[in-house]
Amino acid sequence: MDGLLVVDKPSGPTSHDVVARLRRVLGERRVGHTGTLDPLATGVLALVVGRATRLARFLSTSDKSYEAVIRLGVSTDTADAVGAPIGSPFAGSLPSRDAIDRALDAFRGTFLQQPPAFSAKKIGGKRSHKLARARQRSDRQSDGESDRQSDRESDRQSDRQSDRQSDGALPAPANVTIHRLEVVGVEADRLTLTVDCSAGFYVRSLAHDLGQMLGTGAHLERLRRTRSGEFTLAGAIELAAAEQDHDRARASVVPLACMLPELRAVVLTLDGVRHAIQGRDLAPRDAVSGFAAPDSGLVRLVDSTGALVGIAEAARTPGLLHPFVVLM
Repeated sequence: MDGLLVVDKPSGPTSHDVVARLRRVLGERRVGHTGTLDPLATGVLALVVGRATRLARFLSTSDKSYEAVIRLGVSTDTADAVGAPIGSPFAGSLPSRDAIDRALDAFRGTFLQQPPAFSAKKIGGKRSHKLARARQRSDRQSDGESDRQSDRESDRQSDRQSDRQSDGALPAPANVTIHRLEVVGVEADRLTLTVDCSAGFYVRSLAHDLGQMLGTGAHLERLRRTRSGEFTLAGAIELAAAEQDHDRARASVVPLACMLPELRAVVLTLDGVRHAIQGRDLAPRDAVSGFAAPDSGLVRLVDSTGALVGIAEAARTPGLLHPFVVLM
C-alpha cells in the first residue's frame, strides 16, 4: 500500500502515537507523518504510507492553517494549557478587541520567531522538549529540597525562564511567515484566531508572545489544524473511524499518482522510465510530453498510465532532468 492518508487527529495522542496506531490499521510498517501536531492539538495530520514515505520531505514544507483559542491572563511553562502557570495571574483590565488586533500586526508577515522550549527543535543534536523535561524534573527535585517560602515560587520560576533563554537552552529563532491572521472572536479572557502560516510556525509561541506584548500573559488553550498544504479536514478520516473500519481507512489512502499535483508532470517514454529507474539524466527524447528542464524547482515524472515514477530537478548539464527520488 502506497500513498497518503489524511487523519483528523484527536486531542491526547502524540503524532507518533497516531503513526503507530495506523501502522496496525493499514498493516503497513512504513508509515510516517509530514509535520507533528502537539498532543493537545486536533485536526489535519497527513501520513505517508509505503513508498510515499520518500515524499515526506516535499509535504512537510507546506503552509498550514489553524483555528486557535488563546487564553489571556496566565502564562505557562509550555505556552499551552498542559503546562504549569508561571507567575501570578493578570489582575488588571483585559485589552479590547481593537487593542488585541493592533498588537497582532507585529506578527503579520515574515518575522523571527522563538520556538518554545517544549518543541521538536534540536539543541546540540538533542530534542528541545527532552532537554526541557529534564530541566523540569531537576527543578522539581530542587523544590522538594528547598525551604523557601511559597510566595517566592512564581518569581523564581520566572527567573529560570530568563536564565534558560540567556544560557542558550532554547532553540534558535527561525524565520516564519503569517499570511493571514484574523480575530474571530473575543469572549472574556479567551481569544479565537484563524491563522494561515508557513511550515515551522508555532502557534504556542504566538500565544506566549502576544501575552507578553499585551502585558497580560497568555497561553494556547486549544488548537485545531484545518489545512496542511492542499489537504483539509474535508478529506480527513477520524482516527477512531479508521480504527473501527480498516477497509474504510485503506480506501481513504490517496494513491501515489495523485500526490504532489502542484508539480508539473513530465510523461516519460518506456525508455525514459527505464533511464529514470537507473538514475540517469533525462533528455527531451525520454519524454512524451511536458519536458522542460526547470531553472529551479521540481517536476513529477510519470509513465504513460499516470503512475508516479519519481521526482526530478534540473541536472548539472543544462537542458536535462535529474531524477533524484525514484519510486519504482
